[in-house]
Amino acid sequence: LAPTNEDVIRIIAAQLAEIGDQFDKEIQGRVVNDLVLHFRNENLSKEEIILHMSRVVRELTRSIPSDMEQEKAMLVLAMVLTKKIVNTVPSLLHRVYNTTVNYMNQQFHNYIVEMVSA
Repeated sequence: LAPTNEDVIRIIAAQLAEIGDQFDKEIQGRVVNDLVLHFRNENLSKEEIILHMSRVVRELTRSIPSDMEQEKAMLVLAMVLTKKIVNTVPSLLHRVYNTTVNYMNQQFHNYIVEMVSA
């Protein structure tokens, strides 16, 4: 990446991390535990887990400030949930990471491209 792109990405990452720290405090343990159960369930397909994660993220966005971009909030919530799940059950790292990346690619690809391009 060109140096200017790296700087932009660092700035975006810092902003997302700050928002994530705020959300981290608000996400209740039962939400994380419910997601852990879904990730541990080997009978569920990736698509089913992504759908469940999407529902959880949408539900959590209802409690965010209305002045924040919905896509940004949902993106950060997905990342915070991923962190919390992996911190709870480290053995799920591979499955949670892959699922989250797929979820973000499906839901936020254009938004991420626009953020980096802006």
